[in-house]
Amino acid sequence: MEQKINPAIFKAYDIRGIYPSDINREVAYNIGRALVSYTKSKKVAIGYDMRESSGELEEGLIDGIIDQGADVLKIGLSTTPMLYFASWNLEVDAAVMITASHNTSEWNGMKLCLKGAVPIGEESGMKEIRDLAVEGQFVGAEKKGAVLENSELKDKYLDYMAGFFKLGMGKKKVVIDFANGMGIFDKSIYEKFPNDLEVVYLYDNYDGMFPNHEANPLKTETLESLQQKVLEEKADLGIAYDGDADRVGFVDENGEVVPMDYVTALLAKEVLKRHPGGTILYDLRSSNAVKEVMEEAGAKTNRCRVGHSLIKAQMRKEGAVFAGELSGHYYWEENSNAEMTTLTALTLINLLNETGQKMSELTQDLKRYFHSGEINSDVADKDVVMENLKERYSEGELDTLDGIRIDFPDWWFNVRPSNTEPKLRLNLEAKTKELMEEKRDEVLGIIRG
Repeated sequence: MEQKINPAIFKAYDIRGIYPSDINREVAYNIGRALVSYTKSKKVAIGYDMRESSGELEEGLIDGIIDQGADVLKIGLSTTPMLYFASWNLEVDAAVMITASHNTSEWNGMKLCLKGAVPIGEESGMKEIRDLAVEGQFVGAEKKGAVLENSELKDKYLDYMAGFFKLGMGKKKVVIDFANGMGIFDKSIYEKFPNDLEVVYLYDNYDGMFPNHEANPLKTETLESLQQKVLEEKADLGIAYDGDADRVGFVDENGEVVPMDYVTALLAKEVLKRHPGGTILYDLRSSNAVKEVMEEAGAKTNRCRVGHSLIKAQMRKEGAVFAGELSGHYYWEENSNAEMTTLTALTLINLLNETGQKMSELTQDLKRYFHSGEINSDVADKDVVMENLKERYSEGELDTLDGIRIDFPDWWFNVRPSNTEPKLRLNLEAKTKELMEEKRDEVLGIIRG
């Protein structure tokens, strides 16, 4: 192969680059060969999103996989959660989702996993696949693989998720913002329940150019049209999908954005009905209220690091039944510890129905503390700053699970280095707004020097 592959497209949790300069058919071909060489897979499932470049990447990836001697099972247009579903429902050894998630239209990439939605990430094969793909020296296969298709998976997947919705509990009105992304794939699930759900859609046509707004519910400015529509329609809930439908954000009936860590605690109440006393993991940036509310509901809890491959590994290790991340990823035992975003939304609607409460009322119990939100700072030497923070706050309780988290009786903070940029990310929480602001400014003063 003539094109030199930029190793920087291989990230901690996925592959991502600009099309066609960083990622194109030739690059995808080498990734396909590298994946099979490293994993020794005999059959690989492939799905892709609605981006204009995804079809070309699928062709290159398929050619690489079959040239390396493995069969390909084409899933076709897919959400990332359905690709994970395929990885444990079908007889495959690995699976690849072609997507750049919430990134803008010029980007594309891939998410890789083994059978059972076991992620391939920084500490679990991504570096080895990167090195093989960049080097481009492959031992040829004795026999090329075959290309197969599966036409039954979609209905099986949609019916499986729909089976978790509780019927006859009343009728809810919801507004769903698909952001022109892959969440549209799950639209028919909501339409299975005309007596229980009245649904209003926003941006429900596939468009890889994302003409209305970035498909990223973590950025609150992308939720403005959803907030407005919820108020206009007097809806009970607003739902916002990201580009590949593995993350979701929510808006309450007053048009207020629901913090994503609060959603973890609320979902836990429903999860525990199926798994009494189960272990639930929560992102270490979450409010202390999340841990408290889940334990009051009977959960065993543990903090987890940030990043889907790390969380999924911890779920397996600890036998956790559910996990939630501050970025809107929610992980379900019911999908082999992977994301299942429409199940997240349906479960939240179940909770609204069963409690008879409004979304704003459900979140009220979680408003126990004052949180800074995540604040990024450019830092020349991250290690020096982290050591300074440890020294300055040495009287607190130190946790080094992910960066540093230091707890005091009335407040705590977590500072994590970015994987990809010279930045430190601060999250801080306190019992009063005044103390939060005081400590936020104090810690930022040390970080920013």
